Amino acid sequence: MSEFASPQSYYQQKINELSELLTGHYKKKNLFGWLRLVCFLAGIFLVWLTWSTGIIPITIVVIVILLVFLALVSEDLSNQKAIDHTELLVNINQQELLYLQHQFAHHKDGHEFYNDDHPYAGDLDIFGRASLYQYINRTNSEQGNEFMAKWLLHPAPPTLIEKRQKAIHELSQKPEWRQELQAISSESPVTIHAEKTVEHWLEEKNQFIHRNLWQVTRFIVPFFAVATVVAYSIDLVSYPAFMLLLAFFFVIASFITKKVYPAYGKLNKITKEIDTLAKSIAFIERSDMHDQLLNELKNDLGAGITTASHSIHKLNKILNRFDYRLNPLVFIPLNTLFLWDLQQVLQLEKWKEENNGKVNHWFHTLAELEALSSLGTLAFNHPLWCFPELNTVQPEFTATGLGHPLIDPKKSVANNYSTTGLAQISIITGSNMAGKSTFLRSVGVNMVLAAMGAPVCATKLVLSPLKVMSSMRVKDNLEESTSTFYAELKKLKSIIDAVKKQEPVFILLDEILRGTNSHDRHTGSKSLIRQLIHEKASGIIATHDLELASLENEFPASIHNFHFDVQIEGEELFFDYTLKTGICQSFNAAILMKKIGIEL
Repeated sequence: MSEFASPQSYYQQKINELSELLTGHYKKKNLFGWLRLVCFLAGIFLVWLTWSTGIIPITIVVIVILLVFLALVSEDLSNQKAIDHTELLVNINQQELLYLQHQFAHHKDGHEFYNDDHPYAGDLDIFGRASLYQYINRTNSEQGNEFMAKWLLHPAPPTLIEKRQKAIHELSQKPEWRQELQAISSESPVTIHAEKTVEHWLEEKNQFIHRNLWQVTRFIVPFFAVATVVAYSIDLVSYPAFMLLLAFFFVIASFITKKVYPAYGKLNKITKEIDTLAKSIAFIERSDMHDQLLNELKNDLGAGITTASHSIHKLNKILNRFDYRLNPLVFIPLNTLFLWDLQQVLQLEKWKEENNGKVNHWFHTLAELEALSSLGTLAFNHPLWCFPELNTVQPEFTATGLGHPLIDPKKSVANNYSTTGLAQISIITGSNMAGKSTFLRSVGVNMVLAAMGAPVCATKLVLSPLKVMSSMRVKDNLEESTSTFYAELKKLKSIIDAVKKQEPVFILLDEILRGTNSHDRHTGSKSLIRQLIHEKASGIIATHDLELASLENEFPASIHNFHFDVQIEGEELFFDYTLKTGICQSFNAAILMKKIGIEL
């Protein structure tokens, strides 16, 4: 991206280049239309011109004109594919410009992956409208969507985080490669249903290839069928006998087709997805990679004539030959004379034996590269973001210029924050709407990104590979007769259980025990903080309860106070959303209540 002033300039330049290319393709399309018309009219004229010269010249003219016409049709089809592909690329660049303007709520939001019981997914807006998933995901296959969701929900081990960081960094420098993969994989997106269909077919026992009856039949019946045609053509077989024999061969072919169809019927509905898989894998195989992880994924696809794309193309060709049945004028003679369906099912079962055990790996390789490519786009779009450094020695979160990735940079306020060591609790006090909850989410979301291997919204970040556990946005559940208070207790119990087991977690709590009376809330909150310190836990707690901040006197080495404040001028409030040390001294609840009409 060094030759571009910004991601915006890159995308706009690509749109201009691709639009110019599209104009050329459309001109070709119009030209091919006129050439086909000219070819057709020329054919009529030449046939008329040679009509009196005999059958041979006429036949030659017809064949030549037909070949030229078919060549024009073929070129027109290729040009149409180029148009479709270029339009996909234009759309990708246009969408990226919208992403940069934080207009992305129309994309898939991953709601199907949401789970109420997850330690942080609900609190940190991982899924749903305007979510992290929606903002960073560029995968097209359903398998790629799943990879992205799993990476968001499950932190990777440190070694894998570092490997992904290097791979994502390389891909961030290859915007054209990323867009090409995205365009190819969007033509007919690969689904989990397609993968399961192939998987179930592979598990089924072969019905034809290992039976001598079918191996003999595939040669004997076509031999006698063709011999019958030859014999009739040289008057060795009468017409009634010829028709009777053809009917006999047709019945045999139809009987075999009924046995063959179940295998074909399972796969014929996913041929477009198999074609997309083949194209995507072929593109990956042709790519020049330097990173270790990227090369591992690429090399796992094979080499020479045993590459995955070669095998998938072979499968696709077999399925396409099955599709001759869609043209009865072609299929009936082929199947009657050559047992076409039997020949294809034997090839299909041979392919199954050669590739069983490999296919799922191909789907997963494409999905993983789609996910890595998505994060490469995230890094490209945010050149000021950084890849975090990992501290595997002790718990740490040290950030400079930390922001929330889902807030427009024009509106976002970056903060510096640091905590290091065991039994470290930061208590953040502050007025309403001053930024406490947003800051907690900024910390949490960036920890999730870091645990994926992705860049983070900060100029510098050093952190430990800790699992985030939060209690911030608690909801009741009418179906399970669960109150808000009890729902929060369930969350807190899971946190307490984790710290008791000495699991490496980082805790984010916002207004804990809000569902009970103020006395019990205060008492319970103090007891919880003491317990967290006793269990050597680390995390951040945001609260309006200023008395909790006094715990710093009891645990000066473990409790650290921070705050967000508000400047008040008359009845107007001004927020700077900047994290400061110490306890908050300014509050705004009274002014806000007055503004809505409560008389104080």
